[in-house]
Amino acid sequence: MHYLKFSLIYLLALPQCIGLLMGGEGLYLGLTAILIVLVGGDALLGDDTSTPQYHHPQWLDRMLYMAVLPVGLVVLFQIWSLASGDPIGIGAAIQSLTGYDAVSAKANNSAQQVMISLVGSGLLVAALGTIVAHELVHRTWDPLALFIGRLLLAFSWDTAFAIEHVYGHHRYVATPEDPASAPRGRTVYRHIWLSTLRGNRSAWQIEARRLALQRQPLWSHHNRFLTGQCYSLALTLLAFWIGGMAGGLGFLACAGIAKCFLEIVNYMEHYGLVRAHNCQVQPRHSWNSNRRISSWASFNLTRHSHHHATAQRPFQALEPMPEAPTMPSGYLSTILLTLVPPLWFRLMAPRLAHWDAHFASEEERALLTQK
Repeated sequence: MHYLKFSLIYLLALPQCIGLLMGGEGLYLGLTAILIVLVGGDALLGDDTSTPQYHHPQWLDRMLYMAVLPVGLVVLFQIWSLASGDPIGIGAAIQSLTGYDAVSAKANNSAQQVMISLVGSGLLVAALGTIVAHELVHRTWDPLALFIGRLLLAFSWDTAFAIEHVYGHHRYVATPEDPASAPRGRTVYRHIWLSTLRGNRSAWQIEARRLALQRQPLWSHHNRFLTGQCYSLALTLLAFWIGGMAGGLGFLACAGIAKCFLEIVNYMEHYGLVRAHNCQVQPRHSWNSNRRISSWASFNLTRHSHHHATAQRPFQALEPMPEAPTMPSGYLSTILLTLVPPLWFRLMAPRLAHWDAHFASEEERALLTQK
């Protein structure tokens, strides 16, 4: 069970794929299933503070590597559902196997249904692509993990994350130098734009410094920022080739939505926290959550306090740290809260006051008074 629980997010890709092939009201199926399982599950099943021993970690590694398959299928079916006709014969295959005329069904998809399906697909690209990639790109010693991680990030046009997150965010977290750490009073909508722009600029600067030290040309295949953009460009061109204008634009919409979800997660993981520059990153510099279903569906990303304290530790070895600063709820529930800034600020005010009183150092309290 301790191994199988991390397959939850793979199972949640299934209703999205089925709904995309059904068309019509079926386009609501994926997002509805995600909301019921993740939000409802967290509310009903409480926290998971277990720290089991995994004697066969290679099975967990294989589970991470196989994420490319469900991400690719979700995106492919989303492109197909938007394209005219039946590109690459998916509809014909469905009709042959089941007798269901999927091509005719998708012709009547409404704009609202399409938008809901795009949100569902974008959320799954973030959950199955970005979250898995987050784990893999931290394994800087493993070329296969780095390649698959960057490939997964290419689905959201965010391969720069593999550079900035590992070499920037983890160094500067909870300081003004970190694009992903949101100061108090900033709305999530402003953070999405600022973190995206500054994060890409930071990734370029980090890569430029690395290449200069290695005496490698900036504008070359040695530049991981540029090669990552080529990954995304190749996927985008493939999407336009398969699905035409509608399918290609749908791919870009999914990528944009997935990127927004990443920045929302960045926002809520460090909102309002500060760190003195001479202070080592500690668990108190991240908001944590031990909600059971969120932890299972995110490969323990919820145990973020321990992750920042020991960034190279694999996800299955992260500890719950219930004494760390805690989010209002599970991950998807908290994402929904951030979308209503007045509610978010009201919920976080007492948590930040508690952090100031019980977690912040004297120097960090002084930093807060200067703002």
